[in-house]
Amino acid sequence: MFAAPPFAPQPWLRGRHLQSILPSFPGRRALVERRARPLRQAARELLLDGGEGVRLQGFHSPSEGRSLVVLLHGWEGSADSLYILSLGQALFAQGYDVVRLNLRDHGDTHHLNSELFHSCRLPEVLGAVRSLQQRFPSQQVSLVGFSLGGNFMLRVAAEAPRVGLALRRVVAISPVLNPENSLAALDSGFFLYRWYFVRKWIRSLRRKQRAWPGRFEFGDLLESRSLGPMTQELVLKHTDYPDLASYFRGYSITGERLALLQVPSTIVMAEDDPIIPAADLVHLARPATLKVIATKTGGHCGFFESFTSPGWIERLVLAELRA
Repeated sequence: MFAAPPFAPQPWLRGRHLQSILPSFPGRRALVERRARPLRQAARELLLDGGEGVRLQGFHSPSEGRSLVVLLHGWEGSADSLYILSLGQALFAQGYDVVRLNLRDHGDTHHLNSELFHSCRLPEVLGAVRSLQQRFPSQQVSLVGFSLGGNFMLRVAAEAPRVGLALRRVVAISPVLNPENSLAALDSGFFLYRWYFVRKWIRSLRRKQRAWPGRFEFGDLLESRSLGPMTQELVLKHTDYPDLASYFRGYSITGERLALLQVPSTIVMAEDDPIIPAADLVHLARPATLKVIATKTGGHCGFFESFTSPGWIERLVLAELRA
């Protein structure tokens, strides 16, 4: 482990659940959106070719053209998630061009592609990053992702040499490590996380039904209240994976998945993360290109030192990108 820059939240901010709830807490939206107004006003929509007819949506905010940073949200987040807007504005203010990328079926994109999103759809994210590199050939490209987005960005980095991507750096914040363990933590842990993700997932599935009438019939799935059975049914009915274990292996980054990583990459994890068990860090391959920063507290994608201002994670990402 590498020693992290000092992370010293105020005493009332040290709870793992509070740190995990704050990144998407609705009470912060007006404040974050006001601060991120320059980023959003400069943004223009891009429809990126993910290959094989897939289109992914991004929002490009050009600044000084120094370097391009692609930001990717977590599962059931979007390009307008508060943590994405907060970090995006911090980067934009420092002269970075920023692209806020939406995964398939996230944000307002359910109409763009007929098939459902799942976490093993790495080729289309690789394709979208390749499309950005082709559009902006003079800029160095770095990737930053949160939670499932961090997992995707690390897998993109691992595949970069094979597909001809030239990446400068990757930062993954609270990335999914072993998805089987993360799903178990969600289903057996604090009820609020399970309720939050089940509610958002069901809402997303309903939007997919409306966007593609007659194509999907989710039936009793829309009445489910547990992520495990929902995941199993969707994997078996809407993917080519024969079972959950195969699906989880498809996007796990433990074991040897990162062994040949050539892109300088940083993983930022809190030991008290209630969604991604930090114990899984010991099962990562540890090439010389991979740095792990572990903090005692910080929750899931939290790392808040105060309620109102951009926090430790923004400063850390800027430091890593400048390294």
